[in-house]
Order: sequence, then structure tokens, then C-alpha cells
Amino acid sequence: MKIPFINHNHSDESIHISHDHIPDHIAIIMDGNGRWAQKRGMPRVVGHKEGISTVVKIVNAAVKCKIKVLTLYTFSTENWKRPKPEVDTILKLPKQFLQIYLPELMANNVRIKTIGDTSHLPPHTREAVQYAVERTRDNNGLQLNFALNYGGRQEILNAMKEVFADITDAKLSIDDVDEDAFSSYLYTAGLPDPDLLIRTGGEKRLSNYLPWQLAYTEFWFTDVLWPDFSEKEFIQALEEYRLRKRRYGGL
Repeated sequence: MKIPFINHNHSDESIHISHDHIPDHIAIIMDGNGRWAQKRGMPRVVGHKEGISTVVKIVNAAVKCKIKVLTLYTFSTENWKRPKPEVDTILKLPKQFLQIYLPELMANNVRIKTIGDTSHLPPHTREAVQYAVERTRDNNGLQLNFALNYGGRQEILNAMKEVFADITDAKLSIDDVDEDAFSSYLYTAGLPDPDLLIRTGGEKRLSNYLPWQLAYTEFWFTDVLWPDFSEKEFIQALEEYRLRKRRYGGL
């Protein structure tokens, strides 16, 4: 069975993908916004704003494909090192995105969550995201995770500290600490690990993104910069994933 998609770059074409072997959870590193703008002689912040429209397209495509979880690397703990005007612009984008597209997300039954340490985000970002989380709480379609102020190593360190505290308080036995137990202390507790990681922009590294959760994930890299990433490339990634055999160390 096929799912039709409209290719917005070529309106006379339809994109199709089989229902078979669709990943439950897709994680995306949305790379290349700044370079997209610089190639056009524009400030880097213009690329970040342009990237919003790509988020909308890919979320809609994921809904059509019946993906259960989509996790987007929105702002990392390392991104604070960037120039302040760029950081300020990036941290205004969640509010701008949700002000425009929250009704569409509600109509598509999307549930919004965050992963990361949001306590250090500016109030306008926290308030906008928290409002969206509350508004979509009862939706049961695609779970859209925004990784905000997220760092994979810090997540693991925080989880280790919580495990140690629970062992010290006799809430947990050290003999009961296995992979499943440890995973329950991570931001992604209760979610399946990503089946597929997509990274745009030509780089081939994880950049401190979900290091525990991506242990057995299939990776798909593309040189396409995030603002140019379309449903066509998204479907191509799903098709390539569908053809792979995941062995998990077996034969």
C-alpha cells in the first residue's frame, strides 16, 4: 500500500512510500541553516527563520507516514557559545513557530514534548513551549519532541546522579540497574529509541545528540541544507531505511 505526497518543488509529481517497515521513532539533526543564509549573502539568522517552514513540512510528512515519534535537535547545550544575536533569534523561534502553527498541529493530533534542561531557557521560550505542551497533552497522534538546551553527555551524567541518589536512599537496588532501568532516568523515558537518525547539512557526526539512545539506530546523512530539505528527501531516507536489515549484533 502506498501513501501519496505532494512534492512542493515539483507540483506535478507525487511521492510514494510503502507502509512496510516504517520507523516508529525518527530523530533529526537540522543542520545547515546558517550556511544556507551565508550562501545567499544573508545573515545566519535568516537561515534559522527559513528552517521553520521545513519543520512544518517534515512534521506534516511524518504525520502522513504515521510515524509515532519525531525528535528534533532544536538547541544544544553547546549552542550557547554562538554569538548572542544568533542565540536570541534561535530561542525566539519556538514561540514564533507555535503562534503560527499550533492550530495546525492540533488539527493533526500532534502531541508536543520537550527534552533537555529547559530551566535555563528565557521565559518567553519556556512559556510558549509549556503552553503548547499543555494544549496538546490529550492528543494521541505523532509525538513531536523538541530537544531544547539538550546535551547527551549531560543527560547521562544527570541520570547517573539520580540513580546514585536512589540507591543511596534505598529506593533502588544496584543489582536492579540494567539498561532498561537506566533508560527510565533519561529525558526519553517511556519512548522507544530512535530507529532512524537523519542529519542534514553534510556533516557526519552526532554532535552530542542522544548518544545512549542512538546505540543501534540507523543513520542517514545528506548534503542538503535544512532549509532546502523537503518531503522528497524525507521519503528517500525512509525508503533507504526500509531496505536495511537491522541485526542488533546478530546475523
